[in-house]
Amino acid sequence: MSRSPSILVAILSAFLFSISWVPAASNPVIQSNFLQCLSSHSQSFIPLYTRTNSSYSTILESTIDNLRCYSLAIPKPLLIVTPKQESHIQATVYCAKSYGLQFRVRSGGHDYEGQSYVADSPFIMLDMTNFRDINVSTEDNSAWVQAGAILGELYYKIAQKSKYLGFSAGLCPTIGVGGHFSGGGFGPMVRKYGVAADHIVDVRMVDGKGRILTRATMGEDLFWAIRGGGGASFGAIISYKISLVAVPPTVTVFSVSKTLEEGATKLLYRYQQVVDKLHEDLFIRVSILPTTNKSGNKTILVAFTSLYLGGSKELLPLIKKSFPELGVQSKDCKEMSWIQSVLYFAGYTNGESIDTLLNRTPQFRGYFKGKSDFVKEPIPETGLEGLWKNILEGDTFLMFFVPFGGKMNEISESSIPFPHRKGNIYNIQYVARWTEQENPQAGKHIAWIRKLYDYMAPYVSKNPRAAYLNYRDLDLGRNGHGETSYSQAVTWGSKYFKNNFNRLVQVKTKVDPGNFFRNEQSIPPLRMGAEGVLVNK
Repeated sequence: MSRSPSILVAILSAFLFSISWVPAASNPVIQSNFLQCLSSHSQSFIPLYTRTNSSYSTILESTIDNLRCYSLAIPKPLLIVTPKQESHIQATVYCAKSYGLQFRVRSGGHDYEGQSYVADSPFIMLDMTNFRDINVSTEDNSAWVQAGAILGELYYKIAQKSKYLGFSAGLCPTIGVGGHFSGGGFGPMVRKYGVAADHIVDVRMVDGKGRILTRATMGEDLFWAIRGGGGASFGAIISYKISLVAVPPTVTVFSVSKTLEEGATKLLYRYQQVVDKLHEDLFIRVSILPTTNKSGNKTILVAFTSLYLGGSKELLPLIKKSFPELGVQSKDCKEMSWIQSVLYFAGYTNGESIDTLLNRTPQFRGYFKGKSDFVKEPIPETGLEGLWKNILEGDTFLMFFVPFGGKMNEISESSIPFPHRKGNIYNIQYVARWTEQENPQAGKHIAWIRKLYDYMAPYVSKNPRAAYLNYRDLDLGRNGHGETSYSQAVTWGSKYFKNNFNRLVQVKTKVDPGNFFRNEQSIPPLRMGAEGVLVNK
């Protein structure tokens, strides 16, 4: 429904003046100017929701994955904008910056620390849920995908067009494209094709001046930065153009599980010795969780779940040669299409329709704390035994190993900001989960996973101890309120980006020197010193 600018101002004024703004924006003149700014930069009605709107809570909660980041005590957006046109994004960015209003962008809501919908000061949230168009081209094997689409929608649209095309990205179908791609993005085809960000060939984004930039107009430095360096530090991503990858008409999956009593420790040790050296078409992920054995005692279950880009007849001799200890047999293997394997890895193993991938409701919504590591040398059996002891002392816990090697060994660490390439055997994701009833004691669960993380220090990467941006972890460090300093940010920035962090800072200093696009772990600009020299403070 289209409305005139004057009507838009009246509608906005009616509810915006009823809420509390940041001190600088409490001045009625600034408020009026902000409203006029929105109306003058869009010729159509901009969907807006305040805390008093009946739909506010529904929209805010709709894609929140981690309920730890959503409670009465945690700050909520003053205003939620759900743009339907690019001009709505431009107007929101331009006017928020012009009048000193904090700003966050949410595409899928899976940020582990809720940084897309939580801030330390009053803020506006731009929710990209209406930006979900996906256009797949089989002529050049590419797709334009808007930032508010989820991975499941992308995979579904690709499969509709071709059974020979796919894309290398994450396992969870409800993850938003916007954040996932800008942080790297890896999944079951990472050993064959690298991370999602390796396949971004163009982008549309809004910068701090409200301009729409593409690769051609933003320049190669900024284009480099937003492919693995986190888009939220540099602008509001509208859409990506990605290069699709080839998949065979038939792939094979299997899952083999062992408990400690069944030799899981020795098998996992052997896994570490071979997994990064396997054929690049073979991906074997490990899931680790506490369980109960047949005697009713607590134990550890280690599950090996695999995707092979080909048929079982090729897979079986390959794995018997390279990893015979796993004991994979023909009965363990299931042949299917690539899109069916997407469902399989998402946990849908009972013949669910591929339409399931279009469900945007967060798949694993709950209370949790996540952390991550990268492993360069096999953890010895004694180290694994100590790990089991720590896990069995805790509560609900999940741990995942995602293997690297293959294509990841061939791509330079500086190709894009995502630096975790050659030399990494696998990535670790740690997740401690708890129920709503246990949430008042959330601190106990967080303390436990921190203790486990400390135990793992001797066995993981060092100098720096690396981490994955898409498994956001504020324990690594956080920026100060308002001002973001290099000295603060380098503590966590070197873990996520290694030597690429300094280049990201240089790009930030050039494109957003005023640090409008910021959060608790955003890239900082260098500051101008008293003598007009840029300083690392």
